[in-house]
Amino acid sequence: MTTLLLHAGRAVTPAAEISDAGILIHDGTIEAVGPRQALRLPAGAEEIREPEAIAIPGFVDVHIHGAGGSDVMEGTRQAIGTVARTIAEHGTTSFLATTVTASAEDTSRSIEGISHYIEHQHEEDAVRSEVLGIHFEGPFLSPTRRGVHPQEWLQLPSVELLARFLKVARGTARLLTIAPELPGAPSCIEAAHTAGLVVAMGHTDANYEQTRAAIARGVRHAVHVYNAMRPFTHRDPGVIGAVLTSPEVTAELIADGVHVEDGAMRLLLQAKGVERVILVSDGTAATGMPDGKYKLGPLEVTVSGGICRNAEGKLAGSTLTLDRALRNIVALGFSLPEAVRMLTQNTALLLGLEFKKGALRPGADADIVLLDSSLQIRRVWTRGITS
Repeated sequence: MTTLLLHAGRAVTPAAEISDAGILIHDGTIEAVGPRQALRLPAGAEEIREPEAIAIPGFVDVHIHGAGGSDVMEGTRQAIGTVARTIAEHGTTSFLATTVTASAEDTSRSIEGISHYIEHQHEEDAVRSEVLGIHFEGPFLSPTRRGVHPQEWLQLPSVELLARFLKVARGTARLLTIAPELPGAPSCIEAAHTAGLVVAMGHTDANYEQTRAAIARGVRHAVHVYNAMRPFTHRDPGVIGAVLTSPEVTAELIADGVHVEDGAMRLLLQAKGVERVILVSDGTAATGMPDGKYKLGPLEVTVSGGICRNAEGKLAGSTLTLDRALRNIVALGFSLPEAVRMLTQNTALLLGLEFKKGALRPGADADIVLLDSSLQIRRVWTRGITS
């Protein structure tokens, strides 16, 4: 792989902003970042000049089910590769392949296929998003707040079933979503921690006290806040009240303007601060595709006007891409560095990958997105590879 010097009008790292910026890339890794005049062009290196562009880190999505007509639960190299290529076009350079509730047998088959893909994903040089691991969303979810997760496959938290999933995942599991109020949840949370997973609460009817108890046990993340959760009231603040007032918990936000209204997004961002909010897509196979019918795990969903719903009319994931989430958050009045942080650095910190992902810094993977002045994608690099 050749050495490359990217010369951009501006870089948002996102910890700092650099005008007339240079980013030196070698063998898929960032070697140096700083003002262009301070960087030497190595002999034989190519320099790409983009004086009007803004360079930012590639987006990291911890909650996505599919894109480009494919679903990660298919578990095939072709399907997951399609997802990875599609979202890379929109600036997402790494992600967690997210499952949905299905039978234990089908879920195990999907996990096995995803883990096999992860082990072999770098055998081909291509512009595609890197699968960092697996996010188990289900089956340990509340029947009351299940959303579109199939009722017949929901299960009480089980250390034994979790161990089965972890075995077939072969070290690729990264995040578990669980309803912490369910019987068996404390033991399952402990087992997940022991296995090195981040534990999140979601699809939960937990009250405030149950949520605070889960946080005390080490739950550190909240999945698609507001959605599939007990509603907040001033006498029953519930899980939302606990999330908003617990600085140790990061909060997911689907900033598509459909899942959460602007006022509620502002409330979450102001209560948590931009350093504790993570923008996610909750994308489905319909992402990047026209309206029609698509699969979400074992479910069929219908997309009309870009909105995914099941046969009951419930929201069923989204068609959101993270470049659009970036623009939506900036349109709310937040700065570009704040929006970039919620798509990159915060997510990498949650996963413990802050030295490799989510930042323009020496030693990090060369996952870079170039934006134009209207924050549209101009070009994407995934681990130093671009089209």
